[in-house]
Amino acid sequence: MKIAFATQDKVHVDAHFGWAKGIAVYDVTTEGHSLLQIFDFGDKLMQDGDDEKLAPKLEVIRDCAILYVAAIGGTAAARVVALKVHPVKVPQPLPIEEILIKLSRVLKGTPPPWLRKKLTRERGTSYDFAGDDELPPG
Repeated sequence: MKIAFATQDKVHVDAHFGWAKGIAVYDVTTEGHSLLQIFDFGDKLMQDGDDEKLAPKLEVIRDCAILYVAAIGGTAAARVVALKVHPVKVPQPLPIEEILIKLSRVLKGTPPPWLRKKLTRERGTSYDFAGDDELPPG
């Protein structure tokens, strides 16, 4: 499953979605994770009320299951949800690697119902989930 992270430094979830310099996209499975691509949006991303600057970022996350952010505005959140991507806010900067490891563990156990539904839809099969793990912070 593809997971996106709003990041300024390419190491932490530490960016507001609309102002993020980068979006890192990873593939996460029960076996681990791998970086697919880091999309760079440059440095000139100030709060300006221009929702059209979101279009390239929305295109990048279109086929992701989850988007981790430090913050996200209401309009952007609505547009993310409309793409059937689940936005997750982290309360403080967190290492992307830490979240990826926890997500992989969650996939091995019992993912929350909304995540199970995404997995089933994505792979077209049903799964027997075991354990009581929860989704990483957010």
